[in-house]
Parts: sequence; structure tokens; C-alpha cells
Amino acid sequence: MRAQAAVIAEFAADLRELRKSVGNPPFREMAGRSGAISHTTLHEATKGNRLPSWGTTAEFVKACGADPAAYRDRWEAANRAVRSVGVAAPAASAGERDAMHIAIGPPEGGASPSEEIAEGLPAPAGRRRFRTAAVALAVVGVGVVVVVVAVNRGSGRDGVKPSGGQSKAALTPADCPVQATNPPPALPTHKGDAAAFIADITLPDCTSVEGGKTITKVWRLKNAGKVPWEGYTLRRLDLPQQADQCQTISEVPIDDTPPGKMVDIRTDITTPKKPGLCYVRFKMVDAAGKVAFPGNRPVNFQVIVGGR
Repeated sequence: MRAQAAVIAEFAADLRELRKSVGNPPFREMAGRSGAISHTTLHEATKGNRLPSWGTTAEFVKACGADPAAYRDRWEAANRAVRSVGVAAPAASAGERDAMHIAIGPPEGGASPSEEIAEGLPAPAGRRRFRTAAVALAVVGVGVVVVVVAVNRGSGRDGVKPSGGQSKAALTPADCPVQATNPPPALPTHKGDAAAFIADITLPDCTSVEGGKTITKVWRLKNAGKVPWEGYTLRRLDLPQQADQCQTISEVPIDDTPPGKMVDIRTDITTPKKPGLCYVRFKMVDAAGKVAFPGNRPVNFQVIVGGR
């Protein structure tokens, strides 16, 4: 048990050190950057009481602007060490269960930005949420492997890594549009702030584009609240960008927009040469770098690279 506690404590210390290296952002802010896991679950991961799930670890690392792949071997080693002393990786907490299917990538993003950014609006008719379809338990040595299968009653699949199309569970054109799940409920950072999606001016979901080309994505949003958008940007979530992903700038500027007005937000996209589904997510942040709408789904684009 002492060996187990030491392994867990060391892994928690690694996470604390990573967070410290980026200025110790508040856990609520990290949850907003993630858009997929609660601040309490992120905080729990740093306490060293138990080994966090890989899904929690990946979201923690991404919220610090680092690459989860750099921490995968470290987590696997810790998990093996915990299991070797007769204790499995812990059962998921309520927050981790919400994000369990993140183990192969974040579930955020959605069929359309209109579902993602509207603050305080009811879900569109026909939108269906995820439910847990099955929980399978298998004994492996002395450990217990928990497999949670999330089923979307609508079309498409979720729980896959947004990328240029390549991951352990690679997105393909058949996955488009990627369906969304809800982030933890949260109020806007600034009281009275709100946003509404108006239209995809270019590249609606599942548009087919050539590989190795530079194209322009334009979203039209409306400042639907009472707070002026001054110095706001769209911050890309999956940083650092990988070679097989669509390449964009990390912070997409938003023209200053008073309440009640609309704004077109544009970014150039360089597509990867390898065919697949290119799926990229952004969160709106204010001039201070704080996520403006932590309770909203990210704004995304999803295009089919190499499609005809």
C-alpha cells in the first residue's frame, strides 16, 4: 500500500508541477478550457488520493496547453504500478464518469456551432443526448478494467480525438458530423454576457476539401448579451497542434462587437495531406485570456480532407 501511495503521490506531483509551470490557472478556468470535465475532478487529480483516469489526465494536460501524448507513458507506468500491488486504477468519480469516453480523446465539439455557443437557450428540437449503454467489467490479473460505452441516440459518433483524422480511434468521413455532449454547467465569466451562432459563412460541417491546401473558415456570431466584446478571441483547444491536424493560428481575433451586433470571425486553415476528418475546436476568451462561456460547447469546424 505504501508503494501504491508513493506512485499516486508522485503522479499527482507531476500534474501540480505542470499546472505551476503555466501560472497555476484556477481549476474553474482549466475546466472552461477543457469544456469536458469539471473543476472539482481536475482539482482531485492533484491531491494524490488516487490515480486519476487517463481521460481526466488527458483533459488536465490539455487545459495546461501541453500534449497528452507526452504524459501517456507516465500514466501507463503509474497504472501498472498501482495494479501490481493488487489495487486497480480507481473507479471513476461522478465527474470522471461524465468524461470517461475521453480516454481516446475529448468528446467536445458538435454538429454545428449553433448548438455550441448559444448561452442560456434551450436545446434545439431533435437534439439527443448521450446515455450510458453498457458498463463491462473484466478481471485482468488482480486489476479491474472498466469499459464505458457511450451511445448517441442520434447520428454520428462521439468520444474521438479531434485531429487531422488520425488517432487510436481515428475519425473518418463517416463520423461527420461529430455529435456533441454538454460541458459542466457554468455561468458566463462576465454577468450578462451571451453569444448566439448565426451562420457558417464558409465551410459548413462536412464540406469536402483538398489536402495540403489553405482555405478560410468564417463563422457569423451575434453578441446577444449586454457585455461589449473588446479584445475577445477564439482560442484553439487542441494545443500543441500535431502534424496530422488542420493548422490554424492559436488565437483567432474577434473584431470588437457591441451588444446586439453581429461579427464575422475568420481563420485560415491549412489542411493535412492525409485524408480523413479534420475536426478542430475553439473557446471564446476575453481580453484577459479567461474563457468567456465555460458552460458552452466549443465553436468548431469539421471538414472532410481528401473527399470528393
